[in-house]
Amino acid sequence: MPLQIYKRGRVYWAKGWIEYNGRPIAGPYRRSTKASTEEGARDWINHETERQIRRYVVGDEPSKTFSDAIMLYNASPKAAKQLIPIVEAIGDLSLGAISGALLKSLGPKLKPKASTDTWWREIVTPASAVINNSHELEGTPLIRVKPYDKFERIAQDKRRGKLSRVERTPADKEWIEAFCRAADPYNAALVRFMFETAARIDQAVSLEPDDLRPHENKVRVKAQKGHPESWITVSPQMMDELLALPPKRPKNRKTGKLMKARVFGYGSSTGYNTRWKTICRRAGIPYLSAHPAGRHGFFTELVVRQGVDPVTAAKAGRWSDPNLPMRIYAHAETDEADIRARFRTNHVQDDPVQSPKQQKSHKE
Repeated sequence: MPLQIYKRGRVYWAKGWIEYNGRPIAGPYRRSTKASTEEGARDWINHETERQIRRYVVGDEPSKTFSDAIMLYNASPKAAKQLIPIVEAIGDLSLGAISGALLKSLGPKLKPKASTDTWWREIVTPASAVINNSHELEGTPLIRVKPYDKFERIAQDKRRGKLSRVERTPADKEWIEAFCRAADPYNAALVRFMFETAARIDQAVSLEPDDLRPHENKVRVKAQKGHPESWITVSPQMMDELLALPPKRPKNRKTGKLMKARVFGYGSSTGYNTRWKTICRRAGIPYLSAHPAGRHGFFTELVVRQGVDPVTAAKAGRWSDPNLPMRIYAHAETDEADIRARFRTNHVQDDPVQSPKQQKSHKE
């Protein structure tokens, strides 16, 4: 029976055989086309039929290598930089010979002093994206990689002598006010803006004068981390602070050219670090980077300190799933000793109300 399609749930599947000159040459098939439309499923069948007939007539084509897959992948500048050492290590290997274990083993070789989280983010993830992109386009093998487990993470932390996943200290209102008293107007407004809106540092420093709508108290933040560009509401006091800052044109450190005017005057997401360390030292407070001062401080302030429900807080901070900030951005602030002391506290209990029958029983 030639290949036919049928719907299973929301996806179309293919079953049957691929024939050539009336003779079955591949099959039997019973697999998902991964298409949600009939047209997409027929496109998959046509592509698969052409591939199998070509294989039957001229034989197996040379296996595609990782270097071949790279040529099919539209990498961002950041991903391209991450892929360079990976290509040098496994570029000549066929895609079918690359396993999840092989990708994970590149971490100790390419970045021996990094954490397993860094290995996953900068080696396994971009390499898997290249291989699976080739699978989508050319039908080459798909790859799935099991994440590093906690034992692998702890062992690598021990080897490099440094803990990963150290819990961040979120900012609170007292830290924010102490910082702002010691800061210049630009950095004071920057930290207040991130603490109030949960904006990421790159979103904050990218603000331009046209991103402000004073009459609506709205600010446009650029797309990031899978979330689209959006207009967010700020307090009237925050908008007044932003409008009071004369825009500055920062210099591009790589080209030396002046960039477009920006609200906070920074040209990159790392330019604030040195200045903030100086401000914190002057204020006599511990240094916090932008992320714990902003997003971590925002969620902990609302949920832990003010009791706002996590769903509302997550929506205000532009998290699509409230479970993520509850797991990562909400920080408990009760002292551990206080928790232990609760087990030693003698609770005063009221005498239960006794019925006349019980009172008579006690007298007897």
